[in-house]
Amino acid sequence: MVAHPDPIRHITIVGGGTAGWMAAAAFARNLGQHLKITLIESEEIGTVGVGEATIPPIKLFNAMLGLDEAEFMRETKGTYKLGIEFKGWLTEGQRYFHPFGVYGLKTELGHFLQFWLRVKAAGDISSIEDYSLCTLAAKAGRMEKQSDDVREVMANFGSAYHFDAGLYARYLRAYSEKRGVTRIEGRIAEVNLHTETGFVNDVTLADGRNVEGDLFIDCSGFRGLLIEQALSSGYEDWSHWLPMDRAVAMPCAHGTHDQNGDPVIRPYTTSMARDAGWQWHIPLQHRVGNGYVYSSRFIDDDDAEAVLRGSLEGEALASSNRLKFVTGRRKKFWNKNVVALGLASGFIEPLESTSIHLVQSGINKLLQHFPDRSFAPANSDAYNRRQHLDYERIRDFIILHYHANRRDGALWDYVRTMDIPDTLAHKLAVFRERGTFANAAEEMFTPTSWMAVMMGQGVEPQGYDPLLAYEDLGTLRTGFERMKQHLGDLAAAMPTHRQYLEKLGALAKEQVSA
Repeated sequence: MVAHPDPIRHITIVGGGTAGWMAAAAFARNLGQHLKITLIESEEIGTVGVGEATIPPIKLFNAMLGLDEAEFMRETKGTYKLGIEFKGWLTEGQRYFHPFGVYGLKTELGHFLQFWLRVKAAGDISSIEDYSLCTLAAKAGRMEKQSDDVREVMANFGSAYHFDAGLYARYLRAYSEKRGVTRIEGRIAEVNLHTETGFVNDVTLADGRNVEGDLFIDCSGFRGLLIEQALSSGYEDWSHWLPMDRAVAMPCAHGTHDQNGDPVIRPYTTSMARDAGWQWHIPLQHRVGNGYVYSSRFIDDDDAEAVLRGSLEGEALASSNRLKFVTGRRKKFWNKNVVALGLASGFIEPLESTSIHLVQSGINKLLQHFPDRSFAPANSDAYNRRQHLDYERIRDFIILHYHANRRDGALWDYVRTMDIPDTLAHKLAVFRERGTFANAAEEMFTPTSWMAVMMGQGVEPQGYDPLLAYEDLGTLRTGFERMKQHLGDLAAAMPTHRQYLEKLGALAKEQVSA
C-alpha cells in the first residue's frame, strides 16, 4: 500500500550570498506556493563574493526562474563569456582556448575529431581552434545570439556570463522576497539538535530569537555552521592533488578603451599561469575582476599580492580580499535534515568557473530528491552519491590542467609528477590511444571541454578510428577548408560584444555610451 507523504512545511536557509539566494529563488519559484521559506543572514559576516564567471548551464537556471536576460545583465553589470583563454599553462608563452559550443558544424564531436585526426595525420590541416565558432568569435571580440533552430550552426554557439556576484545575490534577493521568502537579519549563536534524532530542530540568533525549520539549507560558507560544526559530517581533503590553498582578489578599472572612449570588454575569461599558481581576469561592464590563486608552499601572501597588483590593467578599485581554503568536499552533503550548498559543501578552485554551477547542480538534485518529513535515508544517500560524482569529475578536470604541463618551477614539477586519480588516468589513456572519450553519464564537462584542454595541454591522440582510413583524403580536406571558411565568415559577421550588449538593452545606465 502506498503511504501518503508528510510534506515539508518550512525550509530555512542559513546564509545569504550567491548560494543562499540562488536556493531561495529556486525554492520560491518551484515550491513557494506550498511551503514557508526563510533565509537568515548577517551583514556583519559578509560573503566571499568572488564567483564572477560561469559556465553555460547558468542560462538554464536563469530560464527556470523566468528571468529577463537584459534586465539580469543590467542589474549584475554582466557580460558574455564564450570560453576561457589559458596563457602559459603548457609552457611559458603558449596559449590555448577552451570554448563553449562545439568544434565543427554539428554536435557529433567524436566524428569531427576523428575526421580532423585523419587529415592531421596526413600533415595538412589548420589548428583545431579554426573550427570552433566560439573561439573565432572570442578572439575577434564578437558575440551573437544562440539559435533555437537545431538545424543551424548557431544552435551550437554556447555562452555563459560574467557578472558581479554580490549584485547577482542582491537581484535574486529581490526576486525571492517578491515571491514570499522571508529574510531575517541576524547572526546565529547556537544550533539546537533534537535530543533523540540528532536532526536540527532550530537555530538561536544572537538576540535570542529562535528560528525553526523542517529542512535546513546550509549556505554558511567555509564554516559549515550546520553541516560540519553541528553535525560533524566530515571533509575529504584533496590538497595532495590540488595544492592551491590561498587566493587574493582585487578589482580594477578597464585599461583598454575604444575610439569612443568605451571600455573594450572581451567576451571571455583569461587564466594566466604563474610561478606559484594562476591568475584570473574577468571583464565586467564596470570593472575587471582579478585574482591570484596560489599555494602557500611556494609563495607567501604578501609576494602573491604584489604579483597581482603589478599585473592589473587599470587602477585598483578596492583593497585586496585574501582567502584561505582547503580544496575538497564534504563527506556528506546531505546529513539528516541539513543540505549543504556552496562553500559549505566543499571547494574546488575557480579555474573552470564551477563554483556557481555546483550550487545550481545541488539545487537541481535536491528538487529531484526533495524529501518529506520522514527524510528517508535511501533518498539522501542517492543525492550524496550523485553530488560526490559531480565533485570527483570536476576535480579530475581541474587536475588535468596542472598535471599536463611542461613548465619549469617547483609547483609545476610537483603537479606534473604526482600520482593522479585512477579515473583521470583512464580518461587520459583512452584519449591518447585514438582520441576517444571515457565520459560518464551526467558528467558536467563535455567532450568539447576535455578535448580543448587535453589538446591545449599537449595531450594528443596517437592514432584515430581505423574505419576512417577508408575515407577519401581529398574529399576530407576540401570539406575542412569549406568548414573553416564558413565558420570564419559567421564570426566576422557578428556584432562586437559591446554592440550586442547595446542591441539587447543589457548595458547598465552608467555604461551606455553618450
